[in-house]
Amino acid sequence: MHAGDLRPKSMDQLSEQLEELKKEQFNLRFQAASGQLENTVRAREVRRDIARVKTIVNEKRRASGAAKGS
Repeated sequence: MHAGDLRPKSMDQLSEQLEELKKEQFNLRFQAASGQLENTVRAREVRRDIARVKTIVNEKRRASGAAKGS
């Protein structure tokens, strides 16, 4: 996932994406703890995707706040 893929999405879509990624992160953590995790790189990718989504959400909130303040 790239930030460019996320920017055109609405806040609702980003919230849904974030929720899905957090669920996946939980499942991967659970698999790692039980020794069943096969793709260890995916945990890192999911963590970074969560950060990307949160960054885009924050940018959109700041942009809407600046637009209202002007």
